[in-house]
Amino acid sequence: MIPSPGSSTDPRCADVSAAPSWSDAPYPVLVLDANGAVVDRNRAARLLLPGPSGESPARDALPSWLSDAHRCHTDGTCAASADPPSGRIGDRFYEARPTPAADGSVAWWLVDGTGRHLAEASLHRARERADTLAVLFSTLLSSLNVPRCAEVAAQMAAEHLADAAVLVTPPVGRRYAVTHARRGEPVVQETRQIDPHGVPGLAEALRGFPPVPARWINPDDIPDWVIPAGFSGPVGSVIVTPLPGHGVPAGALILLRSGTEQAFTPDEEAFARLFAARAGTALSAARLYSEQTAITATLMRELLPPTLTSVHGVEYAGRYRTAMDHERVGGDFYDVHPGADASRETFVVLGDVAGKGLEAAVLTGKIRNTLHALLPLASDHQQVLRLLNGALLTSHHTRFATLVLVSVKRDGSHVRLRLTSAGHMPPLVVRADGGVEEVDTHGTLVGALPTVTVRTAETVLAPGETCLLYTDGITEARGGPLGDELFGERRLRQALVECAGMPGEAIVERVQMLAAQWLGSGRHDDMAVLAIGAPRTGPSAGAGEHAVDGGQPGRNT
Repeated sequence: MIPSPGSSTDPRCADVSAAPSWSDAPYPVLVLDANGAVVDRNRAARLLLPGPSGESPARDALPSWLSDAHRCHTDGTCAASADPPSGRIGDRFYEARPTPAADGSVAWWLVDGTGRHLAEASLHRARERADTLAVLFSTLLSSLNVPRCAEVAAQMAAEHLADAAVLVTPPVGRRYAVTHARRGEPVVQETRQIDPHGVPGLAEALRGFPPVPARWINPDDIPDWVIPAGFSGPVGSVIVTPLPGHGVPAGALILLRSGTEQAFTPDEEAFARLFAARAGTALSAARLYSEQTAITATLMRELLPPTLTSVHGVEYAGRYRTAMDHERVGGDFYDVHPGADASRETFVVLGDVAGKGLEAAVLTGKIRNTLHALLPLASDHQQVLRLLNGALLTSHHTRFATLVLVSVKRDGSHVRLRLTSAGHMPPLVVRADGGVEEVDTHGTLVGALPTVTVRTAETVLAPGETCLLYTDGITEARGGPLGDELFGERRLRQALVECAGMPGEAIVERVQMLAAQWLGSGRHDDMAVLAIGAPRTGPSAGAGEHAVDGGQPGRNT
């Protein structure tokens, strides 16, 4: 019988005539005495650990891990549940299993576990790389900022793939964004002119061609701009791999290892390409988002209400809130088009397009552009509305709009207004004595009927008085104690009574605040409020305006 690992039988006591000798066992077996000296070994052990001139190997010739395991075993300090001791002998990996003998010696059976060890190590590396890719992807996708994505990708590449990493994105004009990362050091980003053909494979990688194998790249050919400041030692190995994007390359990644580190293995090159693919996807998404954001911002700039200030001695103030808080534009709008000088009328418009959201905003933009083109006719409200109505009827849009047009001119310390409502709520005038008057103007909406019929009214604002234009998002705000009652015109008028003498900026803020409080967290329509006010102070010197007597201001005419 050949004693198996873990058996209590002393292999030297085996009956040679009864069975093959233990020395013929395929496992290497070393018998160590209590002091750790080799007292016997079988044929497989002689081949594994040959001694001088065929003698047993010296104690210090044994692997340290085996000597430590024997000492632990003979001292009785090894935990019973501990894994069997293991380690390398040459280029192989072994597990040692003890068989104690009565004289205190121990036979150590060495089981070759190289295959399992390599498989476990490979599995461990695969798990680490999968974790690295998961962290990379989640980190990159958490930011849609291109420089931030480049910083994270280069930093993680330097930490997990190489001693240093350089990420190059496609050029803008003749300049390239270059991101340098060194393991354990801050990332450095710069924009510079470079010659991609100076780095073997970089020009091809930036065009999306497959990477050049690392063994084909001579590290001596790497230009100085690629090597990060403080890089230790000469470059020993280089990888240049593309960053694939959505249809177009997102850039290229250069990985550097110093001459003291081992060269990139084929397995590491494959992982670098997988890493680059993930980074390229995130970079491409960030670049696409940045481009769409820039386009949206450019278009949005023309759709957003303007910032209002004082024009030709008349105060203007406005507030705007969309139906959805996450949107910036909607179906309500206002504009103030100053006259060429103080002697010319300023053209003011406030409108409400049927519907809400982006589709309503598109029609809003068309109406605003059309009105801008009609500014030479702005003094004739009827003509402007007729031409605008015709433009909307020939449009593919099926929406209509309501408008209030106002022509404003400073007259001394007073402000004269001509107002025309096309299907819109009539403006309200807040007088200095606290009275609130409705301007007697009305008409049909635009974009729905072949003709537009309107009535124009005139009024005069004395110093400290304000004319308020508003959309139905204010009066039709539904809320209150039970959440089902409209804010209504009565509450609006009452709020304006309390605003007597206040500047226009404070009035529009007060009105929108009250409507928002009435709504609570309920749904609502777009809201727009615009105030036209006569300043309390007189006209500035040199403004080309004449003073008027201190009589009462004119009312609606």
